[in-house]
Amino acid sequence: MAEKSFKYVILGGGVSAGYAAREFAKHGVKLGEVALISKEAVAPYERPALSKAYLFPEGTARLPGFHVCVGSGGERLLPEWYMENGISLILSTEIVKADLASKTLTSSAGETFKYQTLIIATGSTVLRLTDFGTPGADAENIFYLREIDEADALVAAIKAKKNSKAVVVGGGYIGLELSAALRVNNIDVSMVFPEPWCMPRLFTAGIAAFYEGYYTNKGVNVIKGALVVGFETNENGEVKNVKLKDGRVLEADIVVVGVGAKPLTQLFKGQVEEDKGGIKTDAFFKTSVPNVYAVGDVATFPMKMYGDIRRVEHVDHARKSAEQAVKAIFASEEGKSVGEYEYLPFFYSRSFDLSWQFYGDNVGESVVFGDSSPTSSSHKFGSYWVKDGKVVGAFLESGSPEENKAIAKVAKVQPPADSLDKLASEGLTFASKV
Repeated sequence: MAEKSFKYVILGGGVSAGYAAREFAKHGVKLGEVALISKEAVAPYERPALSKAYLFPEGTARLPGFHVCVGSGGERLLPEWYMENGISLILSTEIVKADLASKTLTSSAGETFKYQTLIIATGSTVLRLTDFGTPGADAENIFYLREIDEADALVAAIKAKKNSKAVVVGGGYIGLELSAALRVNNIDVSMVFPEPWCMPRLFTAGIAAFYEGYYTNKGVNVIKGALVVGFETNENGEVKNVKLKDGRVLEADIVVVGVGAKPLTQLFKGQVEEDKGGIKTDAFFKTSVPNVYAVGDVATFPMKMYGDIRRVEHVDHARKSAEQAVKAIFASEEGKSVGEYEYLPFFYSRSFDLSWQFYGDNVGESVVFGDSSPTSSSHKFGSYWVKDGKVVGAFLESGSPEENKAIAKVAKVQPPADSLDKLASEGLTFASKV
């Protein structure tokens, strides 16, 4: 097959890839200079929609409605946009070999692509129960959610099995959002996870108690501290039961698994420096290999605010890191400088009529403020994290745009805090004074 050569190649088809393409277009590139290579069959889209409105029975999100960059209020980049801006959009193309020394990528079909500068935006892939050898985990109607074809398969199952029973395995982001989406579809939902409370990487026990109570009131059966050890199938090979370690058996027509993800870095093993499970970069997302950059989920980068290095799996960082890398590429070519990446960690989620935002670092002591009763009519409450006498993290449920900006400012400024009791009593008033 003929070899194709490009000045810049973006490898990946997720959020980071789309935002990198937009940044290249902003800087002005010549026809044929940039290629975006994705194994997916569609142009980059805002992935968070898949666990939210894509699954709703009404007001459903569908492409082309949520192509990047609508998630951040930007222009929607339809497939023709790439062509109009001189970017080669190469879809349904899986790269199976990357040789960074010769600057060559090879696809599963045997195509070769040469580049001068590479942006690795390969993202993450879900952890599958088959990876752990869980008996019966290869049964039909066990779903994962990362890409749009997986979402389509889940939507088809929801429509085919109305008023059915679903078991959601995992109590993190995906577990919480999918339990809500399935419940909205009038499906009987059990959410099972081994940890003592939901979303343990971010939530304290106090925060989690609200969401567990709220979900229970919405009809979700929340099963904590329980490990799934296997699945039973019917004569058609479809899942029918979920077996727990404590001996309980849950009926299930649909199972959705959300037990984490791992960055897709295997193409580059032994060729580039790694750290904390990702590809190590500097504050401009340059890797240890000249003219190779890594962005989004795969990048382990300096977190300037906290003086350490981290890998962040979130759409906000996916967008911003891609933009930073492209700016750095052009600055380097033009002999100019660009500021170091200064990232304030930001996470959010929406489910049912709830919407929370978190900024900063969830370390140190924490305190809850506001009305955190699951039966509250306003369900407006929040939390601050205090370390070394400073507020380093802030969380808010059901905040207004102004209130969310206020807690973001708290996490960025890190104001001193006299006492946890005072923070609890002041609540949002404390944030408004920063």
